[in-house]
Parts: sequence; C-alpha cells; structure tokens
Amino acid sequence: MSDPSNSRAAPTAASASERAKSRDLGQIRHLWPFVKPHGSVVLGALVALLVAAGATLAIGQALRRVVDSGFQADNAAFLDQYFLALFGVVVVLAVATFARFYCVSWLGERVVAAVRSAVYDRVIGLSPAYFETARTGEILSRLTTDTEQIQSVVGSSASVALRNVLLLIGGTALLFVTSVKLALLILLIVPLVVVPILVFGRKVRRLSRASLDRIADVSAYASETLNAVETVQAFAHEAYDRRRFRGAVEDAFGAAVKRINARAWLTALVILLIFGAVDAVMWIGARDVAEAQISGGTLAAFVFYAIVVAGSAGALSEVYGDFQRAAGAAERLIELLRTPIDIRAPAHPAPLALPAKGAIAFERVGFRYPSRPDAHALADFDLMIAPGERVALVGPSGAGKSTVFRMLLRFHDPETGRITFDGIALPDLDPQVLRGAIGVVAQDAAIFAATAMENIRYGRPAASDDDVQAAAEAAQAAGFIARLPGGFHTFLGERGVRLSGGQRQRIAIARAILRNPALLLLDEATSALDSESEQKVQAALEPLMRGRTTLVIAHRLATVLGADRIVVIDQGRIVAQGKHDQLMAEGGLYARLATLQFNIGQLALGRAAQ
Repeated sequence: MSDPSNSRAAPTAASASERAKSRDLGQIRHLWPFVKPHGSVVLGALVALLVAAGATLAIGQALRRVVDSGFQADNAAFLDQYFLALFGVVVVLAVATFARFYCVSWLGERVVAAVRSAVYDRVIGLSPAYFETARTGEILSRLTTDTEQIQSVVGSSASVALRNVLLLIGGTALLFVTSVKLALLILLIVPLVVVPILVFGRKVRRLSRASLDRIADVSAYASETLNAVETVQAFAHEAYDRRRFRGAVEDAFGAAVKRINARAWLTALVILLIFGAVDAVMWIGARDVAEAQISGGTLAAFVFYAIVVAGSAGALSEVYGDFQRAAGAAERLIELLRTPIDIRAPAHPAPLALPAKGAIAFERVGFRYPSRPDAHALADFDLMIAPGERVALVGPSGAGKSTVFRMLLRFHDPETGRITFDGIALPDLDPQVLRGAIGVVAQDAAIFAATAMENIRYGRPAASDDDVQAAAEAAQAAGFIARLPGGFHTFLGERGVRLSGGQRQRIAIARAILRNPALLLLDEATSALDSESEQKVQAALEPLMRGRTTLVIAHRLATVLGADRIVVIDQGRIVAQGKHDQLMAEGGLYARLATLQFNIGQLALGRAAQ
C-alpha cells in the first residue's frame, strides 16, 4: 500500500511557533509526574544532601577552633581528639555523598526510562496523519538526545544544584555569624554576579534549543538517506548526500560552538567576579587580624565559608546551563506527549461478533488527506461488499485505491459519510478489535529486524511454532526459509535485506495467513514475484481467500479475473463496476487500463485453455 504522505515534510509551522512560546525552566516541572512515584528515593537523596552539606559546613568551624587554640606545644591531646573527630566528619561526608550519588543516579536512569516509554507509547499510537508532517528522524532524536539531557539534570545536575544551594545558604549564614562586616562586603558583589547569570543564561537557553534542533536535523537526514540507501546508491547520489550531511553536521557544530562560547563566558565571568571578591575580602580580613579586630581562626573560617559560597555560586551558574538545555529538551518531549491522538477507542466500544463476517459498507464517504487539503482522496464514495465477496479495485495511480484500505483500517476517519464493518460504524469499534479482524499484505512488505519465525508470528503473537511453519508452507515460503543458515531462526536483517523481494512478499503473506482474518486486504501482493513464484503464491492465496471477504488492489490480469466483482475508481469516485468481460464491453476507463496494463495475450491463452 503506497503512502500518500510526503515523507520529507517538515514539522508544521504551528508546532514550531508553539515551541517558541515557552522556553523557560518551568518546562522542567512537567517531569514531576515521572519523579513522583519514586518519592522514597527522592527523600533519601534529600537526607543525604542535607547530611553532606552539614558535614561540609562543620569543617569551617573546626578550622576556626584548631587555628585559634590547637597549635600549641602543650595541646597535643586536643589535636589528637580534634583530628580524630574531623576524620569522623569526613567519613559521614563520604557515606552521605555515596548515598546521594547512588540515589540521584538511579532516579535519573529510572525517570529517563519512564519518559522514553511514555513518549514511545504516545507516538506509536498516533494516527498516520501525524507522520505526514513529522519526520521520523526528529522523533528519534527526541527519544535519544533529548532524554539524555533529562537524564543529565535528574541524575546529576539537580542534586549538584540542590547541594550547592544548601551550601550557598548555609555558608552565607555562617559568613554573617563569623563576621558581619566581611559578610556585608561579600554581599555587595552579589548583584555583579547575578546580572551576567541572567543575561548569559537567556542566551544559553536560546542557543541550547537551537543546538538540539540542529542535532535533530542531522538525525532526520541520516535516518532518511540510510533507510533509502539502495536508492541513494542506484542514483549515484552518495557525493551529494555526503555534502548535505556534512552541511547539517557543520550547522549542528556551529550551533554547539555558540552555546559553548556563551557558557564559557558565563562561567569565566562568575569565577572572576566571585573569586575577585574573595581576594578583596581576604585582604580586608588580613588587615583586621593584624589590628587584632578578629582572630586568625575567625579569618580562616570566614575564608573557608567564602570559598564554599563562591564555589557554590560558580557551580550554580554552570549547572544553570544544564537546566536550560534540559528545559528545551523537556519542552520538545512534552510536545510529543501532548500530541492529540485522533484515532482512539470510544468510551464504550460496540462488541464485534466473533468470528467476524467481514461485511463492508462505504456510505457517501468523503475524505481529504491533511497534507493535501485541496484534493479529495474519496468523494461521495459508495461501496457495499458482502461477506466472503472478492472485490478487485482498479484505477489509475492516485485514484483512491490505497485510501480505501487506509480508511478500512481506520488510519483516518472520513470527513463526511460513514464506513461500517459488519453493520457497525468504525468509530464505534475499538480500533484494536477492528484491525484484529483484518489481514494486510502490502505492496512493499514490511520485514522487521528479527528472525523469520518472529516475522511470521507478528501476525498472531500467541501462535505456536507449528502454526507458524504451517502458515509458511501455505505461503510457499517454507522452502526458502529452510535453506537459510538458521532456518526459521535466521535473522533476516533490517527491513529483510537478506531476502529477495519475492521472499519478503511470501513472508508477509504467511503472516496474513497466520492471522486468519475476516477481511483480507491485498495491495498487489504478488507484484514482486516472478512468474513461477506468483503461481505458487496465487495457489496459496486461493484457499485463504475462499469464503473470506477480500479486497485486492489489482494491476495484474490473474488477480482481476479471479474477482467476483471489479470496482473501477477514478479521482476518488466509483466510475464502473462489474465483471471483466462486462467492463471491457462497456469501454471507458477500465478498457483503456486493461489495454495499457493487462496482458491481453494471457487472457486469450486462458480462454483457449478453458
């Protein structure tokens, strides 16, 4: 079944404008639902943070005491006890640091796993209409690059930020306890530090988002060309695509360099200002010690706390950039999680009788693809198909044949009219139940990077090995599968690259046979087969189609002659229907297509043989 969408369409302008509206740290709050279930781990990390911060700040008071009263010849016992106690503080600090690191790292990995699963769960359930304007490579970038940014913040930067906030607050308080005069001098420098953080922080946030977007472009282009590598090579397009890819990589590099430059300036300015302030305060403090206004221990403790505060402020300025990048990543992920699902099950779905009969009715159906709103894919389309009837859909390219299949699978809902399955309107059915009653063999068979056994079992995951092998036999696939190095357990490669086109098609047919559906959709299922293989597969399909509602998109004569009815479609409307001889006698579009596309000589031979 051909995809009517433009696979290279970029994300819509509307989505881009929505993303531009809210580039702020508040986006990170949307991660809370993923963190909340692990409250005990969060609590453990917070306790460890508090203990570690307290132990660190306690060292300053110890330093003051030992400087003021410890360095005396007759005070050896005090020094022994002091340093033993200090070692105990160090042990507590080490244990608390271990607990903090383990808890936050575990939490980061757990949250990222949950976010990835949630995003994938959402994306895999979106209707195909979404993928008409979205690029798979960009979605994959969000699942990988963006989630890594989230992991960096939740699993590291958040705890580093909180630890430094605690040290900043505690250190500042102890600065005032130690010396009000010197602490006030420190505070005079704070505005000089805050301003560059705010100015450069905004720039880092903007550049971080641009960098992520450029990385997504790289991923999208690589995914697209690698998925079509045979076409690229067949058209000798490698040099052009290499230049395009290098250009995308250089754009990503350029965006990253701008971000790095802004962060480097931010970090350098903060360090310069803060440690310059510490130097000035130490100079003033040293003069106070010389004038006996404060003790040497007090100055030592003050310098320690000043270094703690300065280091904390510098670390916060650096971590702030990580939060900016994570905010952009969270925004992109939340955008996916909030993408509405157009096709969903009703609150109370109608039951579908089992086994389903496969009766189909299109009643004045009108539909336009979102990517082509000006062109009707189907217009006033009426079609009734009885259970067990075999109907061939014939028409020129773009007439609407594949759209009929997509509407039956409820990949889209009609704009006007309705479609019923066994007398029940499709929106009243659970899409999973509806699709469970349908088997599809597409023109381009989808083969997954798995074994032959797993690919066939995709049609019915609960099927036994014997059932899978029987389906392969019926599809004339068991022979070539047995000749593979590992038989049914041979890995077929990505997209089935180890198989020929005909072999891939027979795997897909075996999958449909295993499914045993009430409605069978065949999109020129034998188009990739040679004459001998086609005869074998047609022989395998014959018992499968017997007594089962079957719709076939037909281009080959054998398929048309075997149909109970031929429906001719043009520009989304049914222009004729009947048997082959009847339609040929009427002339018109079918007769013209038959003359151009069908092998009339085979028809003559077939009649002569009867």
